[in-house]
Amino acid sequence: MSSLTDRVSYIRGLAEGMKLDTDKNEGKIIEKMLELLSDMAEEMESLRQDHEELDEYVESIDSDLSEMEDALFGDEDEDGCGCGHCHHGEDDDDEDDDDESDDGLVEYTCPHCGEEMTFEADSFDFDEDYLCPNCHQPLFPETPDEE
Repeated sequence: MSSLTDRVSYIRGLAEGMKLDTDKNEGKIIEKMLELLSDMAEEMESLRQDHEELDEYVESIDSDLSEMEDALFGDEDEDGCGCGHCHHGEDDDDEDDDDESDDGLVEYTCPHCGEEMTFEADSFDFDEDYLCPNCHQPLFPETPDEE
């Protein structure tokens, strides 16, 4: 039993000990108020139990979801800080950092001189005329279909 239902039972006992006359208005009001308090205490206890069950269920779902995310996406947060970048005291291992930062980069070879270069896919502008830094020729010459 919750402390609310215990307290309502105690108050009901006090009222019965006072031998209130339930035929008079004051006695009727107190009796109805005690019934209401009792119902409210029982409802609060029921809500508390439902809340505990829902809390356990949500924790279970959260745990299952976490396991599913790990299975689908792997452990992408290897540095442990939550930012997804490896930059916390690992300056002497620059090659690994380069491998992880290659996402979004596109390698391209100049069709004129064979010079290899790298572009960031996100910031690449297809309307711009790019020139090779080595031979200064257009990297993407227009074909007859494009004219």
